[in-house]
Amino acid sequence: MMLYPAMNTLNENVPNRYLLVNVVARRARQIAEAADEAEEPLDEKPVTSAINEVADGKISTGDVDITIGR
Repeated sequence: MMLYPAMNTLNENVPNRYLLVNVVARRARQIAEAADEAEEPLDEKPVTSAINEVADGKISTGDVDITIGR
């Protein structure tokens, strides 16, 4: 089974896969909350949008606040 985007593409922007999970989860939460506040429907799931942003290089580790214990 082939995944898109490929993991090596995602790892170019976030080198650690565990950190990648945190970056994607935080960004997906931000996307979902923004859509709820604006009362706009989403075209795709927030996690899919977040993964695509990482793959396109729009989001990296420094762009999302990742604090341990939050």
